[in-house]
Amino acid sequence: MRVGITGHRGLSTEVEERVKQAIREAVSGYPAADLVGISCIADGPDAWFAQAVLHHGGALEVVVPAEKYRESLPEWHHAVYDDLMHQAAQVHETGLTESDSNAHMAGSEILVGLADVLLAVWDGQPARGYGGTADVVNYAERTGVPVRVVWPQGATRA
Repeated sequence: MRVGITGHRGLSTEVEERVKQAIREAVSGYPAADLVGISCIADGPDAWFAQAVLHHGGALEVVVPAEKYRESLPEWHHAVYDDLMHQAAQVHETGLTESDSNAHMAGSEILVGLADVLLAVWDGQPARGYGGTADVVNYAERTGVPVRVVWPQGATRA
């Protein structure tokens, strides 16, 4: 089973812990031997999902939206990003240079194209900018990839 991830970054500590638990529970529902997690490994749900997949015994594939993607992520996340990149069984690239909303959406489109199902850490609200979680969910739905929303009941995003 090839499972992709998309989700909101910058969650509160309380919501973050609940989302991490929900991701772990979702991942544990797949047989480890057949699980391939697909992620852009940004800080937040992307990285938590990748870590959960690897901890569960699945394989990780990484999609890199742009050459300058890593440097656009928070500096405190670089070590986690590098560690996950080293554990990736395969890396897919868009061929784009600048890490902007167009590159992020292009990366998400590649991710969705590789997935049998998309996990979405999504509050159900419209995207706050092009390439946001809602845009990725809409793209998956338009292309026939099933979406499984992982959002703790009663949680809100700032």
